[in-house]
Amino acid sequence: MTDLNLMKEFQSVFQTDHEPNTFFAPGRINLIGEHTDYNGGHVFPASISFGTYAVGRKRSDQKFRFYSMNFQDIGIIECDLSGLSYNEAHDWANYPKGMVTYLRESGHDIESGADILFYGNIPNGAGLSSSASIEMVTGVLMETLFDLKVDRIEMIQLGQQVENQYIGVNSGIMDQFAIGMGKKDHAILLNCDSLEHAFAPIVLENHVIMIINTNKQRTLAGSKYNERRAQCEQALADLQTAISIKSLGELSKKQFEQHKYLIKDEINRKRARHAVFENARTLEALEKLRQDELVGFGKLMNESHRSLQKDYEVTGVELDTVVQAAWDQDGVLGARMTGAGFGGCAIAIVERNQVEIFKKNVNWIYREAVGYDATFYTAMIGDGAKEISEGVL
Repeated sequence: MTDLNLMKEFQSVFQTDHEPNTFFAPGRINLIGEHTDYNGGHVFPASISFGTYAVGRKRSDQKFRFYSMNFQDIGIIECDLSGLSYNEAHDWANYPKGMVTYLRESGHDIESGADILFYGNIPNGAGLSSSASIEMVTGVLMETLFDLKVDRIEMIQLGQQVENQYIGVNSGIMDQFAIGMGKKDHAILLNCDSLEHAFAPIVLENHVIMIINTNKQRTLAGSKYNERRAQCEQALADLQTAISIKSLGELSKKQFEQHKYLIKDEINRKRARHAVFENARTLEALEKLRQDELVGFGKLMNESHRSLQKDYEVTGVELDTVVQAAWDQDGVLGARMTGAGFGGCAIAIVERNQVEIFKKNVNWIYREAVGYDATFYTAMIGDGAKEISEGVL
């Protein structure tokens, strides 16, 4: 899909000769630091080359018209500036509508409508954060079309507000942050509570980041997510009977080992151990990447998966199969599940010249074990949400 095709599609759909502006917001992967965000720890995301394009122009009236090339059968979804409230019938368009709503509510001057065409190439159901990508691309589009001055952190927080309040999904801020603040060839160490962050260079050179979609829908992720949160909260409450901490993320590995006896339930102890040790791995990961130690970073990825498998128990046969298969291939520095777990994706750092044999071997092992194919994507780490000029796609 080129920007020229998007422009022609826009002109065809909206019956206009005007040339629109083009914007892009990436998806994201989390390289390490899983289930740490709600435990007061760090995450380590990066924005990727897959994402959402938005092509739009301002209107002179108060009408908004939204169209997605991914849902062509739905057609154009229309609403008025005064009718931006959530509407189930508006399906995917509630995400951009929510973004416009909260930009206006926070004082930004949007007094007319717009025609906007969306096209996304993030694989469906892969857990690479397509909804946050739509929110952020809408944010940068509105910022430019209406000449707004929106602080990027504010825009990120508005995107989270869309998820939490407008859509009604209790998600954290990592997705919008990674997509809004992404930087080419860098990952971000982020504290989701304080929003303190640091960039880490990822110098891949002879390696690529491979995303492996298990094509297993994450059926258990929601219920088990709530259960794991409750287990960590109970572990924290047990620890707080003797030590003064507000979150598990405040503990070092050594402090955890000294005080783990306070956690009465053995399963809760395992959950807390993962939260503490995984947070420590994110801090080690920053140092490894700053020292250009990709091999050491890969080892941390492997440790992360084992912890998610044994201590947090959120992997499942599909993720464990692809990760083990990846570990067994030549030219692999590290592999782990990414996301909530129980399906979705794994990631691996693979030597560039081994990619084709890697895909063939891993898929054969996976198909033999689970009965269907995995899907493979090679991801580049790119910039965050922005306007793009011709020829850049």
